[in-house]
Amino acid sequence: MTLILLDSGSLWYRAYYGMPDTLTADDGTPVNAIRGFLDMSARLISTYNPDRMVICLDGDWRPSWRVELFPAYKANRLEDEEGEEEVEPDTLTPQIPILLDLLDEFGIPMVGVDDYEADDVMATYAHTQPGPTRIVTGDRDLFQLVDDKRDIKVAYLAKGISAHDLVDLNFISQKYSIPGDRYAMFATFRGDASDGLPGVKGIGEKGAALISTHFASIDDAIVAAQSGDERLPSALAKKIVAGMDYLAIAPKVVNCARDVPLPEIELTMPQVPADLSKIYQIKEKYSLGASVDRLISALKW
Repeated sequence: MTLILLDSGSLWYRAYYGMPDTLTADDGTPVNAIRGFLDMSARLISTYNPDRMVICLDGDWRPSWRVELFPAYKANRLEDEEGEEEVEPDTLTPQIPILLDLLDEFGIPMVGVDDYEADDVMATYAHTQPGPTRIVTGDRDLFQLVDDKRDIKVAYLAKGISAHDLVDLNFISQKYSIPGDRYAMFATFRGDASDGLPGVKGIGEKGAALISTHFASIDDAIVAAQSGDERLPSALAKKIVAGMDYLAIAPKVVNCARDVPLPEIELTMPQVPADLSKIYQIKEKYSLGASVDRLISALKW
């Protein structure tokens, strides 16, 4: 009985860019992200037949505790030097409250926790809930949560919803030439420019892969670098030693939190309500057409 965790922001951005911007309501309100999100959700429900589902939200897309550790975290996404909000397309912003209102009417659980990202919410659910678990995202950061023993896999949307990859440890190993369970360590050394994380200076993907292949932890790699371990080229060892200050803080920034104080809510798939009129009112008001019908059908209402 499968749990599906949806990375809300990742999905509505993909829906927004994947659906034509000519999709609007009668009053001109853009609805392409709403319709795309509903269509993707319906497809995922039909594919994985979950018994539990959570739409995971950012309580804060730039949590204070991550910024305190590393002030440059996602600073590249700030609107300006004084801004505190992530830049978002003007025609996507008004769609999100409508989408969330509609999903609420459907009764699909939605969870966001103050000062935590959606990634952290998904990580905590994956860590605490029985599997199988499918984490739906376009963000490879979530590869760190893959666990074959507990049947936690990532439905990775880089190729779109119809041709998405179902990421297990072997997928990670084949793609990055590392042990599949060391993705977080690999990402810490490599860095992630999209999140403003530089990684260890001078260490790119190949160097990070070599380190992650030969050493089980960052501490092991540091000890090896300091002791002249023959598995590390001297140039790479010097870069690790020079990057020790960064390595002291980066894992907590890079790793998803798995101890988020989640609310106690029912996660089971919603049952058909006695009255669908509010759903149909939103459908008609915003010209959501078959997208609402597809989700209703996928839920077997």
